[in-house]
Amino acid sequence: MVVSLVDRKRSLTAAFVKNVRHKGGFGPDKYGDQHGLMLRVQMTGGKQWIWRGTIHGKRVDLGLGGWPYVSLAEARQAAFEHRKLAREGGDPRSLRTGQRVPTFADAAETVIRIHEQGWKDGGKNTSQWRASLRDYAMPRLGKLRVSDISTADVMAVLLPIWNEKPETARRVRQRIGSVMKWAVAQGYRQDNPAGDALGAALPKNGVAKKHHRALPHTEVGSAIATIRASRAYWATVAALEFVILTASRSGEVRHARWDEVDLATATWAVPADRMKMKREHRVPLSSRALQILAEAREMADGSGLIFPSVRGLPLSDGTLSKLVREHGIPAVVHGFRSSFRDWSAECSNAPREVCELALSHVNTDRVEAAYMRSDLFERRRALMQSWADYISEGGRN
Repeated sequence: MVVSLVDRKRSLTAAFVKNVRHKGGFGPDKYGDQHGLMLRVQMTGGKQWIWRGTIHGKRVDLGLGGWPYVSLAEARQAAFEHRKLAREGGDPRSLRTGQRVPTFADAAETVIRIHEQGWKDGGKNTSQWRASLRDYAMPRLGKLRVSDISTADVMAVLLPIWNEKPETARRVRQRIGSVMKWAVAQGYRQDNPAGDALGAALPKNGVAKKHHRALPHTEVGSAIATIRASRAYWATVAALEFVILTASRSGEVRHARWDEVDLATATWAVPADRMKMKREHRVPLSSRALQILAEAREMADGSGLIFPSVRGLPLSDGTLSKLVREHGIPAVVHGFRSSFRDWSAECSNAPREVCELALSHVNTDRVEAAYMRSDLFERRRALMQSWADYISEGGRN
């Protein structure tokens, strides 16, 4: 129940704000104060200040910060200034950090700058974000303030491409959502118009999720033989086989360095910054993987890379893919991880958790993960050696 916003006798007190707890029902509890100020007590225990008022005939809720970082007195003063400006015909959103509420175009650039430091793809992600938002979102949303964008606006962006370009539509929605979440975090709005409500409103496009093309595990051995027999650059051939033997991702292998390998223990430690889940991953090396490293050591160029390009740089993203494609192998590089997973399920007696850890997959069951701290390294070592033996025998059990 919301307490009256105009009854001074029922105004909030600092002691009440400090001690109030969520009552246990569904959704946040709300308590009103003066000048449109409202205290929201979340189910999690968090407390946020909200100003509720009317701007140019439209009712809005504006975040004023969270308690205890913003005191009752500070929130009350801010609410007074918001209401005064709104009654004078102004826009209280212009009070935020002394700036006006940004347009979607400006906010999108801010979000891209925030995230691009963590995108380790040579700017590819940055250019893709800008291109997709420019082509699809900006014509409708670009000049709108982030506080004024509605679910209907986002829906108008997505509907024309929802069935014709489902993957593009999914990515555009995700990127619009990221910009809107930033706006929520900055206090410019209280909801994400690209969130659940939009998902319920959009039609089903009936497009099944596409998986990476993968070879049957029985054909992996012959594919490696085909690659070995090619005249491709030695590092490309060696890197691809190493990818398959270790069931690793392409980028993890292409950037692999000698100081990550311990030949004495036959272990390759992939650092956290090159792993998808940002955690170091230890990889047990089979006898064939060690042979590849011995051959690569003879070709070492001093760059520190195990599989350097001709110029001493990491192999490019498309190098391994091109090798597979040009030799008529009906798969993508990432698909060899699926080949390994199918083999481990069908032909090995390794438990599921061992197979998943071999792929560096994280246990999504938080309770189970909390109790299983081991990476089952020695059991994975036996599994990867069996995988290497199976490949070398041409896929014969």
